[in-house]
Amino acid sequence: MWLWRPPGVYRPQEDTWLVAEALAGAGFPVGARVLDACTGTGALGVAAGLAGAGEVTAVDLSRRAVLAAWFNGRVRGLPIRTRRGDFGDLVGERRFDVVLANPPYVPGGVVRPKGRARAWDAGPRGRSVLDRLCAVLPLLLADKGMALVVHSVLCDEDVTLHQLRGGGLKASVVARRSIPFGPVLDSRSKWLARNGFIEHGQRHEELVVVRADAA
Repeated sequence: MWLWRPPGVYRPQEDTWLVAEALAGAGFPVGARVLDACTGTGALGVAAGLAGAGEVTAVDLSRRAVLAAWFNGRVRGLPIRTRRGDFGDLVGERRFDVVLANPPYVPGGVVRPKGRARAWDAGPRGRSVLDRLCAVLPLLLADKGMALVVHSVLCDEDVTLHQLRGGGLKASVVARRSIPFGPVLDSRSKWLARNGFIEHGQRHEELVVVRADAA
């Protein structure tokens, strides 16, 4: 899929496409109201629009990402509305039939990343964004709504499942894929090994897509 990506915006990679594949097999409801959280280029919003979404709200903290998502939807004539900010800002404002998210999830020593690093750095456990997302998903999903969230097993999928189930959602892992480390993980492999996230010499990570369903 061709997508316009201005400098500094996260390039769609294996994690993005793993969510798109899970969406294709998830029984997507035509006309659904969709939230693409942490949208980046808007890749998942575009995939939802092409699958028949009635409307897509694409949210990101980055101005450039919001512009990219708007452009990539506009050139395809898709019903994508963009909004700069945090997905949590939507709590109490509206609910969605489908929430898609490829949030930052790379563990690292930086607590408050800046610039491009905001697209991947997620605190010492890699869960600074994931934990907030799990907490608000029950408040963002409409009745019978579903969410698809991707992250690395380095962040502990069991924690994600526990948090979602604790919020009253059904949750399970619906897709897995092992991939080689990219440049970011390669650059901090010693830190990851020293802090127990990986084995010494490990150069692959496993991605998971977690599905959460509202009753």
